[in-house]
Amino acid sequence: MTTSVKDRVIAIIAEQAVLDVSDVSPEMSLDELGIDSLGLVESIFAIEEEFDISVPFNANEPGKSEFDISSVAAIIAAVEGLVAAST
Repeated sequence: MTTSVKDRVIAIIAEQAVLDVSDVSPEMSLDELGIDSLGLVESIFAIEEEFDISVPFNANEPGKSEFDISSVAAIIAAVEGLVAAST
């Protein structure tokens, strides 16, 4: 059985936040999860590696990034779009 993009992204974010997967819900922001800018960059690297994609994210100017990091759900949707575009 393959794990969905959603489940894999939540697992990556939960690991970065040092939380159980059940403690991470799609409507939460990274701030609510205690993920700082370094944690965000590490999460992006882990997502890129997990899905073999390139995330359009500039750590120096995250507000100008094409990658929506406003919530876990937004990250999941962005990753799903990148995965779909890469196939």
